[in-house]
Amino acid sequence: MYEKVNPAHPDKIADRIAGALVDLAYAQEPDPRIAVEVLLGHHMCHIIVETSTHLSAETVESIAHRIAGNLALNYTEVAQDAHLSDNQRDGFRCGDNGIFKGMCITPEQKELSRIARSIYDRYPTDGKYILDGDRLILCQSNAPADELKALFPQAEVNPLGDWTGGPDVDSGATNRKLGSDMADGVTGGGPHGKDLSKADVSVNVYAFLKAQETGKAVELCCAIGDDTVDGRPYAEIVEICREYIHSVGGFEKFAEWGLV
Repeated sequence: MYEKVNPAHPDKIADRIAGALVDLAYAQEPDPRIAVEVLLGHHMCHIIVETSTHLSAETVESIAHRIAGNLALNYTEVAQDAHLSDNQRDGFRCGDNGIFKGMCITPEQKELSRIARSIYDRYPTDGKYILDGDRLILCQSNAPADELKALFPQAEVNPLGDWTGGPDVDSGATNRKLGSDMADGVTGGGPHGKDLSKADVSVNVYAFLKAQETGKAVELCCAIGDDTVDGRPYAEIVEICREYIHSVGGFEKFAEWGLV
């Protein structure tokens, strides 16, 4: 049983804005320290950023409008806590406490991810999907139900009828769709809107990649300041994650679909 949402879902719009701001920070510094929280909906977007590099309000507004449409913006920027910044002064050390789990992607998860992407390619509007054995449920705003039925005759399409979807009728928040992004690997830390020093990003991605490589579940824990995780230098784990994020096109692209 698995649920997937697409990049136009309000929660994913929030993740994408957060990811785009992290991309912006990396364009300004090789290794910024940044954490972004986004809450949007009903013609309003609230963004709070803790950052080591200043992001201009005009650029932040442009990014939010590009991804979410013409929402009013409330932007707050503050410097990252000095104690947390000092933790990284002499090189990468674990930026947070955490328990992390990497799980192999199942055939069911792969199939629903494929279905979700194929629908979004045709109808790039808010959508959410569930696959439970032979039961397929498709909720896709602004897409003709008869066309979806023709594509997936076995599916239940918009069970309560047509719906509008999007941030004008719903709210979205950063890291609220971890089940969609991480499947069975869900833990307490969300991977979006943060730089690579944060364990929520690097250790989550590392555990996921290790599970796919070994075919076994991976469970890891770490504490703020650790310089080693899973017997490897934390700096090495950061570089593994950096390469992965680069391979998918950056933090904004990573936020579109997550790890699955």
